[in-house]
Amino acid sequence: MPVYHLSTRIRANIPPSYLLYDLCIYRMDSRRNKYCLVDVKQQPLQGNYETQRHATDDINDPLSTIYIMEVTLYRTTLLETICVSLAPFTHMYTLEEFANGKAWSAVKRENPCYFESIGIPKPVSQGGETKDVKISIPERPFIAKEYPIGNALDPFEKNLIEQQIDNRFNHFDSPSQIEASVCGPAAFFYCLQKDRPDIYAQAARELWRYGKTKIGQLEISPSEGCRHPYGSFYYDNGNQKISGLDWITLAGLRDSENKILTFDTLDSPFAGITMWQILTEWFEKAGYKMVFSNVGVSQAGINGIRALNEYAKKGYKVVTLINDGLLDRGLSISTVPTHWIVWEGPVTLDSSGIVQLNLYSWGDVGEKIKNGKDLNFFIKRFFGGVVFKPSK
Repeated sequence: MPVYHLSTRIRANIPPSYLLYDLCIYRMDSRRNKYCLVDVKQQPLQGNYETQRHATDDINDPLSTIYIMEVTLYRTTLLETICVSLAPFTHMYTLEEFANGKAWSAVKRENPCYFESIGIPKPVSQGGETKDVKISIPERPFIAKEYPIGNALDPFEKNLIEQQIDNRFNHFDSPSQIEASVCGPAAFFYCLQKDRPDIYAQAARELWRYGKTKIGQLEISPSEGCRHPYGSFYYDNGNQKISGLDWITLAGLRDSENKILTFDTLDSPFAGITMWQILTEWFEKAGYKMVFSNVGVSQAGINGIRALNEYAKKGYKVVTLINDGLLDRGLSISTVPTHWIVWEGPVTLDSSGIVQLNLYSWGDVGEKIKNGKDLNFFIKRFFGGVVFKPSK
């Protein structure tokens, strides 16, 4: 098994010899167990502001494996060493990017940074003068037109988003598009949340902070319209039509793929439709491996169900295309493909021939097939699916 030498770099306007860093590079599994490749404290920087190249143990992770990086900076003086990071800086990169010295960004603020004002102030008695220091803060990327910053109903308010991310990280709830037509992104982020909660949380935070993120090779960079949506985010009773977190992630992902239409309001049904080729690409760029597909515009039939059942029994991610009328909350009266779901087990029949399937859809997991429906009803509304194997 190979050994890798991993590094990142910081941005600063003082000599690198004045700074020290803590560096932790880790990944988590589905149960949030943490596996560290590097965990060092108060190390000196190299002359080019790059960290030392820290050796890993022997590992067999694919180079595409995504890791989270945490950096804390310290300023040294003749008398003491002071921590100058209010919180660790976090970002995510692939193992290949870390090993090749590419785990940093050309955009200054997307790196660990430390800057000091230049010059030594003098007291007024020695000719000193008052200086105005202007600190620029980039505009928050996501701002709803009807609920600007400071509005009590702002769906993208920082503390609210952080609470929602923490709930997802701890698996208290799941992505839910509710009113928005983004079931494809919801299926993707549901699988990511379950398999790599650390990546899910980091991607959400980067989208909120920078208006973009990169999960492996999957770049999510929603348009200006998506980042400044119009329309109501709330029902008359005050409940949300979609959470700010789900707009950032689900609408953000779908909008990133749109070449002509913009996902800039909850009422964007055509801008939200996801074809299976696009859905497959999302998973593969994020590190999943596609191992089987029988999805299409035609009904997949009993043989299609049997094929997917074998993968579901083995714990693979089975994402299928259906007509939403198959589900208890579905309103469709047609039998054309309209909705993506994720299986949580195989399709079975009870003693009366009634279909049973534990699945994820619209933010919940459970037995959601319309009550009392048989296999023929299921087949008419089932269009196959795609099977994925998660990466580490």
